[in-house]
Amino acid sequence: MFTTRPELRGTFGMVASTHWLASAAGMAVLERGGNAFDAAVAAGLTLQVVEPHLNGPAGEVPIVLYDAARDEVLVVCGQGTAPAAATVERFREHGVELVPGTGLLAACVPGAFDAWMLLLRDFGTFAVRDVLEFATGYAERGYPLLPRIADTIARLEAVFRAEWPSSAEIYLPVPEAGRLFRNRDLAATYRRVLAEADAGGAAREAQIERARDAWYRGFVAEAVDAFCAAAGGLLRGDDLAGWEATVEPPVSLEYAGHTVFKPGPWSQGPVFLQQLVLLAGFDLAELRPGEYVHTVVECAKLAFADRDALYADPAFVDVPLERLLSSEYAGERRALVGEEASGDLRPGLGGRLPKLDTPSDSLVLAALGGGEPTRGDTCHVDVADRHGNLVSATPSGGWLQSSPVVPGLGFPLGTRAQMFSLDETHPTRLEPGKRPRTTLSPSLAFRGGDPYLAFGTPGGDQQDQWSLTVFLEHVHLGRDLQAAIDAPAFHTNHLISSFHPRTFEPRVVELERRFGPDLVERLRERGHDVRVVGDWALGRVSAAGRENGVLKAGANPRGMQGYAVGR
Repeated sequence: MFTTRPELRGTFGMVASTHWLASAAGMAVLERGGNAFDAAVAAGLTLQVVEPHLNGPAGEVPIVLYDAARDEVLVVCGQGTAPAAATVERFREHGVELVPGTGLLAACVPGAFDAWMLLLRDFGTFAVRDVLEFATGYAERGYPLLPRIADTIARLEAVFRAEWPSSAEIYLPVPEAGRLFRNRDLAATYRRVLAEADAGGAAREAQIERARDAWYRGFVAEAVDAFCAAAGGLLRGDDLAGWEATVEPPVSLEYAGHTVFKPGPWSQGPVFLQQLVLLAGFDLAELRPGEYVHTVVECAKLAFADRDALYADPAFVDVPLERLLSSEYAGERRALVGEEASGDLRPGLGGRLPKLDTPSDSLVLAALGGGEPTRGDTCHVDVADRHGNLVSATPSGGWLQSSPVVPGLGFPLGTRAQMFSLDETHPTRLEPGKRPRTTLSPSLAFRGGDPYLAFGTPGGDQQDQWSLTVFLEHVHLGRDLQAAIDAPAFHTNHLISSFHPRTFEPRVVELERRFGPDLVERLRERGHDVRVVGDWALGRVSAAGRENGVLKAGANPRGMQGYAVGR
């Protein structure tokens, strides 16, 4: 099979991400003697600068890791919680029936920075300055602007000028794609964080704690508090001060000689596992292409219906994961997969789907800094090192197009609260201190009991579809990582969108044109509403792993910015 690039192989280290500069930063850390965790932090912080339309310093990040020294898989939760003032009643006072997709009302506690610092402190070896220097340098001296960033800024020029002057100061006049772009306010923020860290003395851990304090209890929190208080947002400095990233066990499932690890149901991660346990009842390698796509799509519909009805922050809701991932339950659900495409949303276990009200009037949202829905996307990074460590991280949120820049800091707040429901009877109902059920979903897998692969993708609701199909191509068809990533991609929109305005598109399947017209026709005969998109339009998967002492990696060619590096 032709591939856009080779599967990389080596013995020293591998880094794969959605931007070549982040991959290079991670590899530079490995070359300097850092481990996979140091490299992931450097790459993740770099992504916040060079892909500001996909993530930012006030976004969030879940991380799945394998620590070879501990011989343990763990999850770092960098998903911030709803502010203390964020209640259903508060939103209803403003006439809001859906949490808006843009603006300050949708802000949760920024989780990414603390998650990266926790990863660095507890698993890494480098100091704050060592991992932050790449991001600081690109913010200060400039990075070549991606065309999609320039296009996004151009599309929002009028909004920036009329409503978000702090964003206009950073991003206008509209910059030219390919030219160096600088964010000196962000660079100054990083420089001040580093100065605060250095004031902690020579000890690495003390410096990291000082950096965390600067962000969550110092000048960053103070700037966020003042801006939100003045502009009508709900987030306050006390919300930041009372939150910190956590480490928790993963959710896992045995499948076809592999053990797959995901974050818990505060993410959509278990939906990947639910799809696997459903698909375990089919001989996927023997199915014809049309049957294969139909089967994967119909199983996805069932798993995502459970996600939409039952998943939520397990600190607030009893999510029946053991039952959802059981072979007995999968057998019951598998019987619902028929020859025709289902048009229904069919959750199990008595789960109830959220009530989807009419989106609020745009004038109300504009008055509160909301405006019209403007979605961002996500980033991803995977690292494998010579010590046997693996890291998979999916940073997102804090998009330049979704909320105004906090004056003086150089970055906007996130809008992840849009994933809460204002339906008080639903598990994802908005509550202070609660994590939204995010779409972010990194993956890690063992093969034959040995640590094997870190992988994942951007893509919102599609993350656990795109990464799943790559995994299946690799496991069942024997394709190497790059070939599996390059293979034609597809997904279904037959789910409740996690993003404002929470749409549902029954029977819709999107697939790349490379599948060919015959397969499209066969799917339509089964009742699928097929949308054919470009040859290379779907999927953003990257992966890095280790097998029999050899490290390997692959990255997505779509969008012409993802790269893997290694030796």
